[in-house]
Amino acid sequence: MLKIVVLCGGVSSEREVSLKSGAAVDAGLREAGYETVLEDVVSIPELINKWPSLGADGAFIALHGGWGEDGRLQSALDADNIPYTGSGAKSCVRCMDKEMSRDIMTRADIPAPPGVILKPDDRCDFMGILEKWGKIVIKPASNGSTLGVAVTSDLYEARNALNAVWDIDTKAVIEQFIPGKELTVVIFGSGSEAFAMPVIEIRPHSGFYDYKSKYTAGATEYICPAPLNDIAAWTVTEYARRSHVLLGCRTYSRIDFRLSDNGAVYALEVNTAPGMTPTSLVPKAAKAYGWGFPKLLDNIVTYSFRGKA
Repeated sequence: MLKIVVLCGGVSSEREVSLKSGAAVDAGLREAGYETVLEDVVSIPELINKWPSLGADGAFIALHGGWGEDGRLQSALDADNIPYTGSGAKSCVRCMDKEMSRDIMTRADIPAPPGVILKPDDRCDFMGILEKWGKIVIKPASNGSTLGVAVTSDLYEARNALNAVWDIDTKAVIEQFIPGKELTVVIFGSGSEAFAMPVIEIRPHSGFYDYKSKYTAGATEYICPAPLNDIAAWTVTEYARRSHVLLGCRTYSRIDFRLSDNGAVYALEVNTAPGMTPTSLVPKAAKAYGWGFPKLLDNIVTYSFRGKA
């Protein structure tokens, strides 16, 4: 029996979601036969100093955002030879920074919505952008859970949304809004072994998949497998698998997409530490694939620590 420390909490804007993920993972791992310790991590040095006293075999990372997902925690665990789940530090850096991940994917012919990257001192011609694209999405370059994300075609709202981004990030992504379907794909494995689980279509009742829609039971309809034609299904899963491999992800990741009304697929972002709450998407995809939650967690730990499921 392995003893696993479930790392959750943290100090990012996604702390509350992370605590829920941690509690779910802790319970699921126990059901799968593991001994666990649930650890609310508020400092990387504090965790590293405490680690020897925990007497554990490795860590399950259920932290979202901030240093829990951007490679800093992973680097510290690597330095102390502590096994952990999910992607390594370099991959986490690439995926957390949407400017970097967009560049890597688009250079490999994986389309992203037309967009620009802004820093606080950059001037933004919102009038010209709105005239060109109509409706736009404004979001932090390094954040998750749809925190700080706005969808608008209004000049005043756009300026306010950009100012709100500066409260939580140092870079903003402004993209053309793509009307159509919201899709997500979970990839499991690494390198040539990576494979896609069934595609999920996300249908928020509010029309926008925001924080409330993500974490409120019944606020969103999830269809898995998504009702897609063969071309769309193949394209989105192939783009997801290629993105996972290009960005160096290992064990598992979740890649989000928009499928336009005319059938074009656009990659939005890659998540290396996706949510594991009762309403989260990775467990839904795994269930459709045939893995219950304890089995999913067991496979994540087994593959992460030993390189095979």
